[in-house]
Amino acid sequence: MTAERAPSSDVHHALSEPTLPLPLLLVRSAIGGVLMGLANLVPGISGGTMLLAAGVYPAFIGAIAELTTLRVRTRSIATIAGIVGAAAVAILLLAGPMKQLVVEQRWVMYSLFIGLTLGGVPLVWRLARPATGGVWAGAAVAFGLMLLMQLGGDGSRSGDHSTPLLFVSGLAGASAMILPGVSGGYLLLLLGQYETILGSIDDVKRALLGDAGFDLALLLDAMHVVVPVGIGVVLGVVGVSNLLKWLLDRHAKPTLGALLGLLFGAVVGLWPFQTPVAPKPGDVVEGRVVTLENAAEIDVEDWALEGFDPNAGQVAGSLALVLGGLGATLAIARLGGGEEA
Repeated sequence: MTAERAPSSDVHHALSEPTLPLPLLLVRSAIGGVLMGLANLVPGISGGTMLLAAGVYPAFIGAIAELTTLRVRTRSIATIAGIVGAAAVAILLLAGPMKQLVVEQRWVMYSLFIGLTLGGVPLVWRLARPATGGVWAGAAVAFGLMLLMQLGGDGSRSGDHSTPLLFVSGLAGASAMILPGVSGGYLLLLLGQYETILGSIDDVKRALLGDAGFDLALLLDAMHVVVPVGIGVVLGVVGVSNLLKWLLDRHAKPTLGALLGLLFGAVVGLWPFQTPVAPKPGDVVEGRVVTLENAAEIDVEDWALEGFDPNAGQVAGSLALVLGGLGATLAIARLGGGEEA
């Protein structure tokens, strides 16, 4: 019982207050923020894993916990500002290109996502070892939940873009900023909101920085999506960060096991060999019945996905991308000094 309730020494080490000098903490925070922003755009990659790899995960968790208890320190403010600011810039500038790549080069991007996701396994496993029954039980439950989510959702499209669902999507995205191994982008895919949210973020960029100048109408239209998602993200970050600290303090092994289960469950849902198929007259897409007249108006991102048989080149390319993504995540961990955070 005691072993299940007390975190391992590795968990204590990973969540302890860092001793980095403030300038170095700011640099690492900016690097970690860019990586987290990119991770939140990519289904399968965890922003929390990227912060862990960059060596600023403990500082981020601690800073949020301090601010929510009204303890304000320069280090906390600097850490959050550096990470959140850098992440926001990365998301704003790259949301559009990332959306296009996922829609138009799905098998290529999903293969890369699988490798990037698997790269988070050693980071979380290092904290979970030595494995106990609690680790395996947590992993099994989380893996099962991920499978249920995949069976219950399409993951490629959704006709429901209501404000409550967008708010829930923001909460889901926030989990990726806090939990190593949990991909907010992947959860958005399962909720059918991935392309919608990334498209709206890209609309904000075009409204502010477009060639035609400031576009107020486009900006206000994008806010119908961005505002509820943003509120969900803020509340999710605050809630999940404090919940994570509580769970790791009292139930470290099952919690870390659950993170591992979520990682492997995400990989199962990223089968790369599927392609969008144009809807036929009579199909219902986003609440509309497809006809010969309106079929051309339906965006590719809203088409249903169907599996296909890959050729030898695609299989080899997919395996190479998986290995490349795996190596990239492990390299980030080494360069960021993640093992010493």
